[in-house]
Amino acid sequence: MTNKPIDLRTLAKTIDHSLLHPTMTDQDIVVGCEIAAQCDVATACVKPYAIPLARRILDGSDVGVCAVVAFPHGNSTLAIKVAETEQAVAAGATEIDVVVNIGQVLGGDWDYVSDEIRAVNEATVRGGAILKVIFENEYLQDEHIVRLCEICSAHGVAFVKTSTGYGFVKQTNGMYAYQGATDHHLRLMRAHCPETVQIKAAGGVRTLDDLLRVRALGVTRIGATATESILQEGKRRGFE
Repeated sequence: MTNKPIDLRTLAKTIDHSLLHPTMTDQDIVVGCEIAAQCDVATACVKPYAIPLARRILDGSDVGVCAVVAFPHGNSTLAIKVAETEQAVAAGATEIDVVVNIGQVLGGDWDYVSDEIRAVNEATVRGGAILKVIFENEYLQDEHIVRLCEICSAHGVAFVKTSTGYGFVKQTNGMYAYQGATDHHLRLMRAHCPETVQIKAAGGVRTLDDLLRVRALGVTRIGATATESILQEGKRRGFE
């Protein structure tokens, strides 16, 4: 995909328009889905309860509905993650973004992590949707990211994803900071997944230059809230 000529629609179809902030009201989600439809992005990414609302607003468009599962901390039981996935695809989600159990990753319980990813992927595919697995790289070391890439590749997931956008890390001064998708992590993920597994960058991809930069690293999807400004800048620069 990254070798094809870039046009405005290609840029738009790289974007999952993110509508996940905990303060968003239904009216905010309606407006966000209208923006997603107008911009003709890949999906509008919503909270599970908002799937029917998003489907109604996006009806007749070429924009899918992505729903998050166990978001943003990934701590639900395996059974709950599977049930939430099944409910989401039954409600009409075409894509699922699930957060891994970060504590189990850090603890090295790779059998648990593998079983969970396999079960959620099977539930997603069984419902006719595709799965993106969120690592939350902010909390992980390179060796964790590599192992997660290997597990996701073995189970044939559609995408591996850097972050939720909400993985803030407490600093020594007591403040919280967040880097989001870094070039280093994107290169690492691309190097340790086959081409059949795509990469989604989320967190900190706010400008057209950000999108073009991560795309050059092998990213085929981003999560963004700045969708309109990214695509407006694309138009200004002559993308058609």
